[in-house]
Amino acid sequence: MPVSLEGKFVVALSSRALFDFEEENRVFEDRDDSAYMALQLERMEQPAPRGVAFPLVKKLLAFNADGEHRVEVVILSRNDPVSGLRVFRSAEAAGLSLERGVFTRGRPPYHYLAPLGAHLFLSAFEGDVRGALEAGVPAARVYPQSFVDADRHPQEVRIAFDGDAVLFSDEAERIYQAEGLPAFQAHEVSHARRPLPDGPFKPLLAALHRLQAAGTTAPMRIRTALVTARSAPAHERAVRALMDWNIAVDEALFLGGLEKGPFLKEFQPDFFFDDQPAHCESGARAGPTGHVVSGVANS
Repeated sequence: MPVSLEGKFVVALSSRALFDFEEENRVFEDRDDSAYMALQLERMEQPAPRGVAFPLVKKLLAFNADGEHRVEVVILSRNDPVSGLRVFRSAEAAGLSLERGVFTRGRPPYHYLAPLGAHLFLSAFEGDVRGALEAGVPAARVYPQSFVDADRHPQEVRIAFDGDAVLFSDEAERIYQAEGLPAFQAHEVSHARRPLPDGPFKPLLAALHRLQAAGTTAPMRIRTALVTARSAPAHERAVRALMDWNIAVDEALFLGGLEKGPFLKEFQPDFFFDDQPAHCESGARAGPTGHVVSGVANS
């Protein structure tokens, strides 16, 4: 009987998302893949520094601490298999229990997300993120320069989501981009009782909701936040969408265009997802951040 990941919360991520391989990547960009492979081989016994997604992965794997296999983390990387050895050795040195990896030596790896049944894909390579999103998998380009504090709220996974083009579709965002704020507000008021359509990260929020419900004996909890530029009266459609999904978030911040970073600094996310580069740059100063390369803002 083959092993199955069905029913598991599956996260796939690139080696640069999990570990800080920025120095090695510069060698690849400045020279070639042979020089990169040689450097990784030279550093085989040297554990890599921890990357922007490391705290999130460590906390998610804690859902397995009671012996129940709820979370699976898979390396999905453009690395070559030899460089992949260093990834696994670095994970072992850091106390991460990783068993599975896909290494494609420069080819797009996101095609393997479907057979993995991945609920999230994190990568530093924008092309792979776009491909994953087009395939229907929640995906984000990590900001390696994000502020990371691995020691805060050690028994809680905190994830913050933007609304339009992330949790929800970019339907209303398209009106805002084309016609401005007054037209956006008028549209949202006239459609106030109609929930917003699903966005690319709705499946991730739903999967986190299921993980929270299934992990009642695990020493880890999940806290979620909606952090959106919407304000009243445009907030109603967002709330109705969550009600329609029968999914509750713990916090909802309707900021009306205020800078998100200072509010995220108070929430202290293990990851924040937004489709707008400006909000990502602000959020990265508060915690690990991923750019959701979808919607009209990223056309």
